[in-house]
Amino acid sequence: MTVTPSASRSDGPSHGIGARLAPATGDARAGQWAEKLWQAALAADEYAAADAVTGALDAGLDAETVLLEVIGAVQHRVGLEWAANRIGVADEHAATAISDRVVALLPVPRPDPARGRVTVACVDKEWHALPARLLAETLRLRGWQVGYLGAQVPTAHLVRQIHRTGSSVVCLSAALSTRLPIAHAAITAVQATGVPVMVGGLGFGVDGRYARRLGADAWAPDARAAADRLEAGPLPTPRPPHQAVDDLPHLADQEYTMVTRAAHGLVRGTMERLEQRFPPMRDYDQDQRERTAEDLAHIVDFLTAALYVDDPGILTGFLTWTAEILAARGVSARSLPPALDALEEQLRDFPRTRSLLDAGRAALASAG
Repeated sequence: MTVTPSASRSDGPSHGIGARLAPATGDARAGQWAEKLWQAALAADEYAAADAVTGALDAGLDAETVLLEVIGAVQHRVGLEWAANRIGVADEHAATAISDRVVALLPVPRPDPARGRVTVACVDKEWHALPARLLAETLRLRGWQVGYLGAQVPTAHLVRQIHRTGSSVVCLSAALSTRLPIAHAAITAVQATGVPVMVGGLGFGVDGRYARRLGADAWAPDARAAADRLEAGPLPTPRPPHQAVDDLPHLADQEYTMVTRAAHGLVRGTMERLEQRFPPMRDYDQDQRERTAEDLAHIVDFLTAALYVDDPGILTGFLTWTAEILAARGVSARSLPPALDALEEQLRDFPRTRSLLDAGRAALASAG
């Protein structure tokens, strides 16, 4: 299947709790300054980027609008341009670094101790940090005391930080649905300390369906909505400590556990079968073979995430997205159905898994 660099990897657009485009305030000037910042980011020009942000502030835009509708809008555009193959991975990384850098130019008021402390972090293995940073800065601008922990925060360290700082709420970000099992463990561990959890990011579904399924105390689609929710009043008191199977009773069938444990073998077995059934693979060089193995590993990751929450949408969404990314890069997606067939041959004893793979094939067929 070989995707061009990073086509089905997590190197692409950031979609965490603060990444979705915040509702506009109605100030048309924000779009004009966002275009200036976009041009600076595209040129990897940090000085021009700084000028765009300070210029927007000098023009009278408030700091939250600059944060979410200038910097945030540019980051959203970075994702769209990457997906359309109009910018590369290096361009995306450079633009993200510039966005992260210019956030520091915004004036931040001293926190109001009466508001309490909010801890903002990405779940473990989630390295898209800028969305969580946007939320943290939005809360700071509104006077909250904020502890921002950044990307890939191990759950044990998160809990230790909560005990140390006395946080009144934790906000967790996850861009990819493959992080849902880890996110579930983090949600449960934080709630066991008596602290409520708000989550966000496309990893939890565009409508927050997986946030509810995993028992989070609140979900927000973007940074402004998250800040509004916290200002509306305290989050509900978390439930008493419980097990994952209490939220997801289907896990009792052990399919998720067994398929996850077999993941490496599934990738190897699928590679072997594809070599026999997909003739173009016979001419692949070593680099193409390695990328194909990575792509198959991502399919297995999304398959296991779909098993975890018992929702085919996680797998079908990833497969159709991958097909679109491949098409944008001029790469055929015709190896995807044979890959699903090869996986199913190794998973005949797992009825839920087979059903998910059937849904994946149907989604690819419908997408053309």
